[in-house]
Order: sequence, then C-alpha cells, then structure tokens
Amino acid sequence: MGNGWHEWPLVLFTVLGQCVAGGLIVSGIVWMNANDDRIGQVRIVRSQVLLWVLMGIGFIASMMHLGSPLRAFNSLNRVGASALSNEIATGSLFFAVGGFWWLVSWLGKMPAALSRIWLAISMLLGVLFVWTMTRVYQIDTVPTWNNIYTTAAFFLTMLMCGPLLAALLLRLAGIRFRASRFAAISIAAFIVSIAVVMLQSQQLGEIHTSVQQAVALVPDYATLQVVRLLLVALGLGCWLCPLVMRKQPQALSLLSGIVLVAAGEVIGRGLFYGLHMTVGVAVSG
Repeated sequence: MGNGWHEWPLVLFTVLGQCVAGGLIVSGIVWMNANDDRIGQVRIVRSQVLLWVLMGIGFIASMMHLGSPLRAFNSLNRVGASALSNEIATGSLFFAVGGFWWLVSWLGKMPAALSRIWLAISMLLGVLFVWTMTRVYQIDTVPTWNNIYTTAAFFLTMLMCGPLLAALLLRLAGIRFRASRFAAISIAAFIVSIAVVMLQSQQLGEIHTSVQQAVALVPDYATLQVVRLLLVALGLGCWLCPLVMRKQPQALSLLSGIVLVAAGEVIGRGLFYGLHMTVGVAVSG
C-alpha cells in the first residue's frame, strides 16, 4: 500500500520519456515546416537541447532503479522476448538516433533530405518507445495495470506534456507557429484523461481478492487524482489563456505551465505505481 513514491526513479523515467517523445514530435513537425527558414531551423535545433537533457535525466533515474548502472546492460539480454528489455532497447535507440540527429544538425553537417528522414525516424522511435513502456506493465497477475487504461495514460501524458514542452522550446527559439492546433491536442488529451480516471476508478472498485481490495491500495486516490487534474488544468491554462486572448505566450508562462502539467503527471504516475496488486490465477470482479 502507499502512493507509489518509492518508485520515483520509474516515475521520472516514464514521465520524462513521454514528455520528450511528444516534445520532439511537435517541435520536429515545426522544424520540417520551416524548410524555407534555415535560421529558424537552427534556432529550433538549439532549443531542443533541453529535450535531450531531460531524456538523460530520465535514463539516469532508470539506472538508479536498477540499483547499479552496470545492471542496465543486463536489462538488454532478452530483447524481443522481454517487455523490459524491449523498453530499454527502444528507449536507448530513440535517445541515440534522436540525439545523433540533433548533434549533427546543430553542427550543420547533415544534408537537408537526409535530415528530414532521420528526424522522421526519430519521431517514430519516440512513439515506439512509449508503446514499449506500456507493454512492460501488461502483466496478467497485476489486474490494476493489465488494462487499456495503462496504455491510454502513458500516451495521454505524451499528448498533454509534449506539445506544451515544444511550445516552450519554440518560444525560446523565437519561432512563431500555429500553437492553437497543438494546444487543442493537449486539451483533448486532458478531457480524455478525466474520462480515463473516472472509468478506471469504477474498475478499481470491482477488482479484489479474498484478502485485498484494489481501492484500498491508495487510500487518498480520489483526492490525489483531483489534485493532479487541477495541476494539469492550471498548467494548460498558462498556455491556453494567452492564445484565447490572441497573445503570444511568454516563456515564463509556458515554463510555469509545463512544470504544473509535469507535476500533475508525476502525481498520477505515483498513483499508478501505488496500485500494484499481485494476484493468483483467479481475479474476482
């Protein structure tokens, strides 16, 4: 029982990984659309350094979860057969391929045509990375994780945090883009997140064994979910309000927004790990 905070390395790894994947996709799309603005593309690439710093922090956190950095190599022993190995492999590939594109683009050494293809592959690897994350938790003996809500939650984090993080990077780069379209994606993801919380809460009440109730795993589940959703709403509001008033969001407002949204998702991910419940072959519900 608890709120899952003991798994904080995994909380950081998953949330940051999903934020970075979404941020690269959105900023990458803007970079591709700016093919006539070479200076603008350079500015975007330079601002993306934050993505790879965050990804590095996420991987450091994941290695701390293993107890020793040297054990990280052992996690790759069963690529193709183990969901955990697949997650680490795709995450490392995403980090390496995307990071290489960023570095070579920063140096201006990659041909334009190849750069677009390389970036597109990096973006696809980001989606694959998030997908393999979800597969790690599809465990038959953990009914509180083994459901569609886990997959939905992970991708919704990417859709809520990614565009907002990209908006911050693009603002720092001085690039104007059609932010309302990407903001709409984040708002839609937030609405779906509310629905997911409601549906999952109902399902938790139906999962139990002879000795344990799923709803008892995190006593403050409802309260913390409300806090989480409020933080996300406030964070998205820092981005949405200036857009509604037809103003350019300031960097400080966007920074506050991403911090609030990320904090909300960290709370949500902590609740997710707190819901770990191992059962036998039979599950009542």
